[in-house]
Amino acid sequence: MPQQPAPTAASAASSLPVSEDDVDKIAIASLTLDTQLIPLRKARRVPVEPFPFLHLPSELRVKVYEYYFASIDPVLDLGPDNYKRIHKRLGLMRTCKQVHAEASHLFYSSRTFRIFPTHPGRYFKSKKPLLARLHASQRRLVTSLELRLGPGWNAPPKGWVVNDALGLQDCIALRTLRVFVECDPSDAAIKGWVRSDGFYETFCCTLLANVLDGLPAVDAVEFDAWKSVKKSGNMMRGLLDVVSRANLVLRWGPERGWTEADEPAGTAVVFAVDDIPIQGYSSNMLVVA
Repeated sequence: MPQQPAPTAASAASSLPVSEDDVDKIAIASLTLDTQLIPLRKARRVPVEPFPFLHLPSELRVKVYEYYFASIDPVLDLGPDNYKRIHKRLGLMRTCKQVHAEASHLFYSSRTFRIFPTHPGRYFKSKKPLLARLHASQRRLVTSLELRLGPGWNAPPKGWVVNDALGLQDCIALRTLRVFVECDPSDAAIKGWVRSDGFYETFCCTLLANVLDGLPAVDAVEFDAWKSVKKSGNMMRGLLDVVSRANLVLRWGPERGWTEADEPAGTAVVFAVDDIPIQGYSSNMLVVA
């Protein structure tokens, strides 16, 4: 009869009962037959070295600022889209002191700011124009302001007034004031719609005189207008007289094409009066709701 092999230590150990604690001590890798598991380790994050922007020549940095602000209109006014189009872009200036100084100088010196708002609605009637909302240090960088005359010619807003809060005294870098005239109330096409003869012309002349008095370094005024405005009209004659009395240099903008020569007689005036929204007034008649 064949003899049975003697039991070994390994076979004897395998025949012993296995407890739950023994199973927990087994490595997870030894339970896999064909693949060796590698313990999961989070990859180390290698810090990205920042681009040395401030090491660039100043000329290149200015070009970068120009490209960055290129989507912002050259003429800025108080309006509903300012936060979306402008405010978010100005976050660049919070990078550091040097970027703040360079970007601020380029932005505020390369844009024209309207002194009084022209956007219809609550912005048009605001008592705090865009210029008044700027900090004094920002106004000191402004080199171009525009006074737009024509909006509200039948009822000028109460916020169109020159005072210390407007901040004209801070615009020490401004040399030329731009004045754009949209209409002349003395024209026959709209003469019947104004409150009284000469009312708006007097208002505009007084407003221009007050603006010029508030600017500490202005030495020239640039006039421009729509095609319907004539240099020989009551509006322009009054404004030109204000500039003459202030002893300032007179210049002409590109839109109207005026020159130092006298305006040709019989110039055709085209004025689409039907397209002008008039609130509260009918022709020679006050509309009462």
